[in-house]
Amino acid sequence: MYPEKLQTEKTQDLPGVTFDKDLNIFEMTGRSFPADADAFYQPLLQWLDAHKNTKPESMSFNFSLEYFNTASAKMLLDLFFKLEDIKEAGTEIIIKWNYLDDDEDMLEAGEEFDDMIEIDFEFIEYTEENI
Repeated sequence: MYPEKLQTEKTQDLPGVTFDKDLNIFEMTGRSFPADADAFYQPLLQWLDAHKNTKPESMSFNFSLEYFNTASAKMLLDLFFKLEDIKEAGTEIIIKWNYLDDDEDMLEAGEEFDDMIEIDFEFIEYTEENI
């Protein structure tokens, strides 16, 4: 049995993560440049593997990242591929990519991920006032 909720607090180097199967909340916020990206992201990937086996009807993911490094980008892509697997198993997957209105780099990063996987991203622009 896997935990119903996986949660990490946002720090200067690590994103805040909430994967809550009961509330159907899946989000990642903040900055991601962990010293060991694999060690940080593997529990998230394992949790998604376990959750896939429960055959959820739908999952909606909110990504509100301010910055991520190259190692995190690779792990994020692995996470998106995992979501593709879950979608192929019959779960509706929604990915919302939130980006600051003047952060073209984060918008482009989301667009690149969107091009690489078979799940359409919903791009949501926000301003500093909306935070």
